[in-house]
Amino acid sequence: MNILVCVKQVPDAKDVRLDPKTNTLAREGVESIMNPYDRHALEEAVAIKEQQGGTVTVLTMGPPQAESVLREAIACGADDGVLISDRAFAGADTWATAYTLAMAVQALGEFDLILCGKQAIDGDTAQVGPGLACRLRVPYATCVQKTRLVAAHSIEVERMMDDGYDVVRLQMPALMTVVKDITEPRVASLKGKMKAKKAEIRQLSAPDIGA
Repeated sequence: MNILVCVKQVPDAKDVRLDPKTNTLAREGVESIMNPYDRHALEEAVAIKEQQGGTVTVLTMGPPQAESVLREAIACGADDGVLISDRAFAGADTWATAYTLAMAVQALGEFDLILCGKQAIDGDTAQVGPGLACRLRVPYATCVQKTRLVAAHSIEVERMMDDGYDVVRLQMPALMTVVKDITEPRVASLKGKMKAKKAEIRQLSAPDIGA
């Protein structure tokens, strides 16, 4: 099974402050981390890979320094990482981000399953995952809290609802966004860290993906 995980580099919440001039997050001098929800998506992807076989590719969009979250993901079990980086993408909103990610996914090839965190802690919109699924025209489920069954061409999941949960079966290729309850992220092993250090990160620009 070919699995893709979309991750984002975000400011560490404990260091977050607002720029008084712009009323936006001040990122300069603030430590960056992998979006916490995306860590859970990564762990679930690696767990499915370990059960079903296949590969896990991690994709992020951001400046060159966002490469660090890809290496972190490889250290925790992903097979390779892809960075979409271009000045043309600076300041992208959720619509533009979903569009760019979709173009990159199409350029990379076919995937059976795409996982995203429910939302990014620096925006809290929860729009990119569903937007990406709509762009790719694949079925999706949001706020997934458990993977119940993975079959040859479908996946059955539990998604959180206001009054409990419901069970959804998605025909693959499909996308799901996950909540933190789905699994507990592992700690990278020394072997994983060494692999990540040596890994070659593929970088894509706007022309590379036709954006």
